[in-house]
Amino acid sequence: MKIILLEDVAKLGKAGDCVNVSGGYARNYMIPRKLGVEATSSNLRQMERKKALGAGHDTRGKIEAQQLAERLEALSLVLDRQAGKGDKLFGSVTSKDLSEALAVEGLEIERKKILLDEPIKNLGVFEIPVRLHPEVLTKIKVEVRKT
Repeated sequence: MKIILLEDVAKLGKAGDCVNVSGGYARNYMIPRKLGVEATSSNLRQMERKKALGAGHDTRGKIEAQQLAERLEALSLVLDRQAGKGDKLFGSVTSKDLSEALAVEGLEIERKKILLDEPIKNLGVFEIPVRLHPEVLTKIKVEVRKT
């Protein structure tokens, strides 16, 4: 089944791409989660119009993402957590925790944009990648300290 992607999907394509997926995957996962729509002729025309109008918006979004990246690189987050023997945390630090800490600093970043492979379970200083735009990747410095 051919679908048009509405959002970037890892290992599948970028927003606006027309891709082939199995029918069940499209009907049960992609369409209900608003990740894609069926590639009908009217949807294809509508997507072409959006691409034509959105060319200017994309460059503006990239510039805003670069400005935000500069602010994030200058920022250093400090998170205080309880830890036990061997500096192991009771619990962990997740992308949700990082997103909330950034919100306290006045920066609204979705947790999906914070590319944390595994939750942080030790004390220390970490550099976490953040993808603000398809072409803008930055890192935030996070220090996890013992309370």
